[in-house]
Parts: sequence; C-alpha cells; structure tokens
Amino acid sequence: MRCVGALILLSALGARADDGLALGAGTDDALAAPDAGELGAAAGSPPADESDPGRAPSDEAVRRTSGRGRACPEPDAGAGPLDGFSFRVSGYAQVDATPYSQASLDELNPSTGQPLNELGVSLRHLHLAVSASRWIFSGAAEADANSALGLGVRLYSAELSARWPTEGPPLAQVRAGLLRIPFGVDAQTEALQRTFFEPLTMSVALFPGGYDLGVELSGEWRFLRYQLAVMNGEPVGERSFPARDPNAPKDLVGRLGVEGAPMERLRVAAGVSGLSGAGFHPGLPATKDTLVWRDANEDGLVQSTELQVVGGLPATPSEGFPRFALDGDLRFAVDVPRLGTLDVAGELIWGKNLDRGLFVADPVSTGRDLRELGWAISVTQQLPFGFTVGARRDVYTPDADAADQQGARRVPYDSSIAAWSAMATWRWRRTARVMAQFDHQTNALGRGLNGAPTTLGADRLLLRAEVSF
Repeated sequence: MRCVGALILLSALGARADDGLALGAGTDDALAAPDAGELGAAAGSPPADESDPGRAPSDEAVRRTSGRGRACPEPDAGAGPLDGFSFRVSGYAQVDATPYSQASLDELNPSTGQPLNELGVSLRHLHLAVSASRWIFSGAAEADANSALGLGVRLYSAELSARWPTEGPPLAQVRAGLLRIPFGVDAQTEALQRTFFEPLTMSVALFPGGYDLGVELSGEWRFLRYQLAVMNGEPVGERSFPARDPNAPKDLVGRLGVEGAPMERLRVAAGVSGLSGAGFHPGLPATKDTLVWRDANEDGLVQSTELQVVGGLPATPSEGFPRFALDGDLRFAVDVPRLGTLDVAGELIWGKNLDRGLFVADPVSTGRDLRELGWAISVTQQLPFGFTVGARRDVYTPDADAADQQGARRVPYDSSIAAWSAMATWRWRRTARVMAQFDHQTNALGRGLNGAPTTLGADRLLLRAEVSF
C-alpha cells in the first residue's frame, strides 16, 4: 500500500516525500529526520547490504521523515493518484532500564507526590499508528501507552491533510489537527528516529510533548524546504493548559531550510526557525477581609492587641505577555569508506518567556522578561554490522539573567542545565535495536545544605530494547 501522502511533511533537512519512512524503520542514518535530542543521526549512507542482518537499513530504503519526525509507511511506487483507498497499521515498543542514577532517591516529591526513585524498568513507548488515504486526501492517528506517571494511554497525534502533487515531493501540503510543532530539527523528531534516548533539554522545556493543535502549510522545491503553521501555543506536555488555549492570540511558527550535496560524499543541511506568540497569566479572584489572631504571649487567650484585620484585595484580570524564539541548525553528513556515515550536527535556540515545560516563564509574576538560551552539538559514526556510536553536548539556560538574593545584594549566577552523553546502538535490520547511553549531567539550580546555590550531579546509565513493525 502507498504511504499516506499527507503524513510526509517536508524536512527542512531535505526529506523527500516519495522516499517515505516505515514507522518501524527509524534508522540512525536519516538526514531528513535528525534524532530528537541528539542532532546526531547518521545521514546519507550508501546502500546497505540487506542480506547482512547486522547492518542498518540503507539510507534510500528507510528515510525519510520529512523534517517533522513523523514516521509513515513507504509508498508503493506503482500506485497512481486515482487508485483506490489505502490503509496501514504500524507501531513500535520501547522498554527502558535504569541501573544507575545519581539523582535517584527512595522518597516522594513533596510537591507532586510522585516517586523520586529512578532505578528500575519502565515502558517508554508502546506506539500504534493507523493511516488512510485516497487521491490527495489522507488522515492518520497515533496512540501511545507508557508508564511515565503510571500506566496510561493517550492520543499521540491526529491529522487530516491534502497535498499536491500526489506523486513526488509536494509543492504544497496542508495539514490540520494535533501536529508536530514545526520548529527547528530536534523538536520535530520522533522517538523511533532518535539515536540518543531523549530530546534535548531545551526542546523539553520550550516544546513539551512536541505536539500542538493547529494548521500547517509546507512544501519543497528543489533544495528549498518550508513549513509555516498557526498553532494554539499550548503543547500537550505543558504544565498550565495542555492542549487547551486560554487566550485568543495564536502562535505563528515555522522553518525555512535548504539541503544539498556539494560533493559526492558530503551532504549539508541548514535551516532557520522562528516563533512569535502570546503567553497567558491567569488573574486572581477577589478576596474578603480576614481577621487574624496571633498569640504573641502564648497564653492561649485572645487579647485586642493580638488581633489584626487583613484587608481584602480586588480581583485582578488575566493578561497576556509576548513570547518568541529563534533557532538555527546546521548539519554535515560524510560517507566514510568501509565504515558508514559520519554525522556532525548543531542547533542553537534563543527565546524569551517561552519555557512551558521545566521552569514555566511568567514575566507578569516575576516582573521581568525571562531569556532562554540553549545549544547542542553531536557527533555520530556508523560502524559495520549495524553498530553506531556517538557523543553529544547539551546545554540549556532557563534564565540568562538569574540572580540570587544574598543579604542586601543580588548576586548573578549561572542557571544552566548541562549534560555530556555517550551512546552506542546495535540494530537488526529494521526490526530491532538495542541501545545504551551514559549521561553526565549537572544542574546549576541546586541548593546546598546551607541554602546557597550549588551545582548538583545527576549522572545516569540508560538501557533500551526496541522492536518495531
């Protein structure tokens, strides 16, 4: 059956819709869909020997995700635009184990009541996708089960779309529904296409969940790739109003990219992204006057000098605040003889009042704008027999102007969260993958026993088994 045409959004990193990507593929060598968080999936590798069960699938056989990370079945090359109805079911499962975590504690979080123990086995994803298409129209839905906060099932994505032309890369494609946010590269990559375990910290903070409700126009022409969307501005993973929009203004978000092969064994991809929107600060209801008794002499008797009236406050209306972000990404993929693809990638984000996942930005409450900065660099190398190794540097600063009140002075401090990651994977064709990753993490927002700011360690070792179909 053909791939659902509308599921193939253009990759600013050079995805071509007619190449397609089976939901179970997710190799490390797809340039069009850099692995979320690592920016280091290998790209543009020469065709692999499919008779070798240890080798990763070839680049032409399994790419592409068209820049937004959505996986979809590979289309039937012989299908015509007026052929009949097509339908496809696919999915994957990921099971994680954490044998070591420096931040793990046998306690409960006093704020949320959730366990702080991180050691054990967890169901990271049990993912099922269905898609259907006919002529220029298509639809798709995905559901995901995991044990992140106890066993649960949620709608992962759902969309309706139309594209033109029906064959080859679409010059124009319109999609509506619960969509990947078309910003940058890392934030658009699905779990199945990641070389490293998790998205970048800046993606988790600025685009929690990765999906939002909206309408998107995308397309490609020769070396150009474009994506432009109007979205609610409330991602499914945010803390305040997930997938619900409390204000009228919408977020305008998009990406413009190029991809080319200036040399026979070299491919280059680059892009710029932008977001402009409005956040929401909830108002407060009016309060009544209250009578407060403070037993100053601790005799248990009420005296007039111990009584105090606290005046009520009028209601305050809700108000909005501006937020924006700019992003730049660059990637090189070099075919190394006898080994595979060497992939070097980087991404840089600058934002204001956009953190919605980790340290929620609210300039109305703080009385000042919060500037977010994030950057990442990754290197991955394919090896024979299906192996891939890589390293990544990931830094996110939620408040570039952070300062701590120490006595009568405000002392600036570094609020960055940083991590070094080293990974190794082994893939069996397109069906199975085994992964291991060690993270050396530092959190500058910690507090010492004396209450002063300090940097806390959060090293961990992660293992993963993955099967796709």
